[in-house]
Amino acid sequence: MTAFTVRLPDDTANRLDQLAEKLDRSRSYMAAQAIEDFVARQEWQLAEIEAGLAEAERGEFANDQELAAVIGKYVKPAR
Repeated sequence: MTAFTVRLPDDTANRLDQLAEKLDRSRSYMAAQAIEDFVARQEWQLAEIEAGLAEAERGEFANDQELAAVIGKYVKPAR
């Protein structure tokens, strides 16, 4: 396991300490969890972006009907 120093604003460190106390965990554990969550989220997001770019480069785009179906799920028609 690697150890390193991270500088945080005092307010953020205090909030981290409060969470750690409420969850009965150490500050180090909480910081490690936060970093692991951040790394996983960034890896996922970049993989999705790269997959989308690869699809676009292959010319794989949604047709008008597919796009309308997606939009229809989230946008109500005007009356």
